[in-house]
Amino acid sequence: MMNVLAAVMPAPHLPVEVREFPEPDLPVGGALLRTALSEVCGTDVHLWHGRLAGVPYPIIPGHVTTGTLDRVRGPLVDLRGGALREGDRVAFFDVHRTCGRCLACTVQRTPTRCPSRRVYGITDPAAEGLFGGWAQKVYLEPGVAVTKLPDAVSFEAYIGGGCGLLTAVHIVDRARLSLGDTVVIQGAGAVGLSTAALARRAGAGLVVVIGAPADRLALASAMGADRAIDLDRTSVEERRVRVQELTSGHGADVVVEAAGSARAFEEGLRLVRNGGAYVVAGHYTNVGDSVINAHEHINRAHLDIRGCWGSEVTHFIRALEALDRYGADVPWRDIGARTYGLAALNDALQAAERLEVPKALVDPWRATEGRALASVQD
Repeated sequence: MMNVLAAVMPAPHLPVEVREFPEPDLPVGGALLRTALSEVCGTDVHLWHGRLAGVPYPIIPGHVTTGTLDRVRGPLVDLRGGALREGDRVAFFDVHRTCGRCLACTVQRTPTRCPSRRVYGITDPAAEGLFGGWAQKVYLEPGVAVTKLPDAVSFEAYIGGGCGLLTAVHIVDRARLSLGDTVVIQGAGAVGLSTAALARRAGAGLVVVIGAPADRLALASAMGADRAIDLDRTSVEERRVRVQELTSGHGADVVVEAAGSARAFEEGLRLVRNGGAYVVAGHYTNVGDSVINAHEHINRAHLDIRGCWGSEVTHFIRALEALDRYGADVPWRDIGARTYGLAALNDALQAAERLEVPKALVDPWRATEGRALASVQD
């Protein structure tokens, strides 16, 4: 066995470091994934800024990852019941533990709110081993939901979709779209782009994306948006009027908040028709208070507001099915605009923070010469 290089986030606001880790001994039912690609998503920027509570720094980030099975110990089957073998191209669901016994898991049927929930790249300390995708290899503990990638789905397409695609599947569920609905999406990041693609294929009659910069709006159109409204070139009132014009004065049937902005939430309430639905998915961290009028914007409008937190195994599997079925027409791989090695991940985080790219990809096998390495002993 060899040592493995991984990028470690020591604490909020500190530079990411490249360290060495030993390969783990595998228990029966465990596996070791040779990473092909991981991602730098908005969650990783939040982790870097210390905006998520209870994170056990230092950690190895990277919660959505794909690659090939490097080692397998004992029988291992994928979610469809097929045997998994060394060399298979696979993806795995990042939530690797929920208790299955609490109110959230059993009665409320909201396992994304299980207090024992563990997520690769977020909730596991680096001291416990290779539990994040910013590493050359990832430890897949027994019980992790693993499945083969469809032949038609490349590593680049899967990670281009990434966690944003899984969230978009959940958003479409929460939106309860009806055939012909008008859908307005606030935000042209990875979540908003995939939501545009899925809303179109779920039967939406008109898909509108509000966001910036211009290159992301062009990608939104390629993903399936009928109209793109530039956030930087319009005012709140101009955007409201534009949505009214597109909907014969009624407002959108469904609005999706995928921007993570308190101001976006205030604006979105004014874009929904009477009796419509507002799905809030972008507020993954606390971005401050929003000022609304409950009578004017919710009650009198008979508005249905639905939160959307995290994802479940069903969203993971259906995301793969969407990639397999629609990947020839939807450029998911183009969301991953740049690829970085482990030694360049501080640059990747800064690029993501400045919205220079919809998503940065991580190739942990890119050269790391010239950077000092720290060792983590058994």
